[in-house]
Amino acid sequence: MNTLSSALRTASLILAGALLAVSAQAQQKLVPAQSEIAFASKQMGVSVDGHFKKFDAQIAFDPAKPEASKIAFAIDMGSATLGAPESDAELPKPNWFNVPKFPQAMFQSGAVKKLSPGKYEVAGKLSIKGQVRDVVVPVALSQAGAVTTAIGAFAIKRLAFKIGENEWADTSMVADDVQVKFKLALTGVGKF
Repeated sequence: MNTLSSALRTASLILAGALLAVSAQAQQKLVPAQSEIAFASKQMGVSVDGHFKKFDAQIAFDPAKPEASKIAFAIDMGSATLGAPESDAELPKPNWFNVPKFPQAMFQSGAVKKLSPGKYEVAGKLSIKGQVRDVVVPVALSQAGAVTTAIGAFAIKRLAFKIGENEWADTSMVADDVQVKFKLALTGVGKF
């Protein structure tokens, strides 16, 4: 009887610990007002900067076990802006983001690796306009109080995602290289 009781108590403690760990990760939240996702390219040799006004994230990051972390993003492609009404009116159209058919871009992590204190590498799948590509994203984390800030940047080739089709596929007009930059404020991340 004591052995069964002890085994049940041990199993209950393990289950409670697992539920607390899942609960702690489930409480990790993106703070949109302190976060941004931006992009930069060149059009006829001139830098063009834009950003997305709406995006969300599902994050379960464990600083003690980064390899067990899961990160997913959904970006509202209709929220893209270059800051000029005539350009913004073009972005949702089929040649560019084709928002009616592909309203969201998605990122899903496959692996998270710690490189050094506060520095990580996140590998995953980026899906834009129905095209899925592998990306590796370097991320630097810092903490101030209850907020963890993740900063990073990576490059994509816009034509690999069919962004800027037909007459806009000419890379002398709009460069193929696009730099994606982000600053994400998160709450609920444990100390690292």
